[in-house]
Amino acid sequence: MNWSDAMVWKPSRTGEVLWLHLDRVFTGLDDWLQKSLNLNEATAELLLSNETRPRAFREGESLITVLRGINFNPGAEPEDMIAMQIWCDGNRLITLRRRRLQTPRDVFAELQAGNGPTSAGELFTLLAEQLVVKMNYSIVDMNDRIDEMEEDEDTDTDELLSEIATIRRNCLGLKRYMSPQHEAMLTIQKSPPGWLSEADLSEIRETGERLRRYLDDLDVSKESALVLQDDLNNRAAAKMNQTMYMLSLVAAIFLPLGFITGLLGINVGGMPGVNSGSAFWITCAALVVLMGLLFMVFRKLKWL
Repeated sequence: MNWSDAMVWKPSRTGEVLWLHLDRVFTGLDDWLQKSLNLNEATAELLLSNETRPRAFREGESLITVLRGINFNPGAEPEDMIAMQIWCDGNRLITLRRRRLQTPRDVFAELQAGNGPTSAGELFTLLAEQLVVKMNYSIVDMNDRIDEMEEDEDTDTDELLSEIATIRRNCLGLKRYMSPQHEAMLTIQKSPPGWLSEADLSEIRETGERLRRYLDDLDVSKESALVLQDDLNNRAAAKMNQTMYMLSLVAAIFLPLGFITGLLGINVGGMPGVNSGSAFWITCAALVVLMGLLFMVFRKLKWL
C-alpha cells in the first residue's frame, strides 16, 4: 500500500485492520494526524515528540500510548531506550518512531509468515508485550556481568569500579522509563477501549506483571552492584592500609638506626672511634643487634 492509499483507507469489511509504522519526521505527518484522524493539536504533538515518558490515555474509543523499548542499534547503550508512540481506534493502528526498533520488525515478520495477531487488540498487546520482553535481555546481561565480576580476581580494581558505575547508570536509566511504562499498563487496564477483548486485557495485565518483576530485578541488580562496589572499595582500602602499615613498620625499625648513624656522622670534636680501625665494624654489629631486638619487640607486640 502506498502512502496516498493509506491516507484515505477505510475498512472494507468487519475486522479489517490497517497497521501503519511511520517515521515521526515524515513530511506532512502533523497535518495528516490532525485532519484525517481528527486529533487535537496536543495529541498530535505528543505522537510526534522525541522526548516522551511512557504513558497511556483514551480519547473516545481511541487509545494513545507512549512506550519505550531497548535500543539494539549498534553502539547504543541499554538505557538509551527508544520511544514508540501508538494510536489505535480498533480499525487503524499507527506506530511512530524516530530510530529503528526491533519489536515492530519481529511482529511484521510473524505477520508475513502467516502467524501473529488477527485484530487491532491483539496487535497492540503483542507490540507492548514484545517491547517489555526484550528489556529482560539487558537485565540478564547486567546480572551475568555482576556475577562474573564477583568472581574476578585478575582484573584491575579501577576497571571493575568503572564498569560497576556504568551498570548502575544503566539500571537507573532503565528504571526511569520502566516505572512509568508499568503505570501505563495499569492505566490501560483501568479504562480499556471496547476493541480490547478480555484476552487482550489479560495479556496486558500479564505484561504489566512481567514489567513489575523486571523492575524488582533492576533493584536487585542495582543493590548487587552497590554491594560489589563497596566490597571492591573495602578491598582496595584494606590493601592500601596494609601497605601503609608495612611502611610504618619499616620506618619504625629504621628510625632508631637512622638516629644513631646520624648522631655518629656529626663533625664535632670528641666523636669516639674516629681513630680506631675496628670502630666501624663494632658500630655495624651494634646496629644489627639493635635491629634484631626491634624485631623481637615487634613480634612480641604482634606488630609483625
